[in-house]
Amino acid sequence: MRILFDLFITFVKIGFFTFGGGYAMLSVIEDNCVEKKKWITHDDMMNVTVIAESTPGPIAINCATFIGYRQAGILGSIAATVGIVFPSFAVILIISGFLDNFLEIEVVKNAFRGIKCAVGILIISAAVNMIKNMKKKPLPVAVLILSALAMLAIDIFSLGFSAITIIVFAAILGLAVFAVKGKKSEKI
Repeated sequence: MRILFDLFITFVKIGFFTFGGGYAMLSVIEDNCVEKKKWITHDDMMNVTVIAESTPGPIAINCATFIGYRQAGILGSIAATVGIVFPSFAVILIISGFLDNFLEIEVVKNAFRGIKCAVGILIISAAVNMIKNMKKKPLPVAVLILSALAMLAIDIFSLGFSAITIIVFAAILGLAVFAVKGKKSEKI
């Protein structure tokens, strides 16, 4: 029962003190669940992130659900998921109940400008942590560099090219390499 409470409180804190959605939460989730609580490893976090990105739903909720399940089964996944969702739900409920034009208030508008910068830094922090902990094999490094360059070129030259296409291409490349390696190991 203590682990359920710990999961709930940990993810309430993450949900309450992190702005900017799932990607901004990744570095905070990693800090709490890998570094402080030791619930999962860095490799687990990378795997969870990849799986959470490819499954339906917000990435932070998917990560919380997995970590909760890893720690305490179905009840753990429920505790972690409710914990990460509750703060956003409560804040939105309070704001919608009391303030009609919340984002038109000058102080709030300026606060959200600052929060936008902080969110960018949190996302970059999560990416840097994942890159540092990534196994430095040639294919993942090449895909990382080529994807970053492609996204930069798309942005700089305002190309009508979707980032999803790059993700699909990288997935197909990874599956092809996996299939080729599988056939080579069968021959041995």
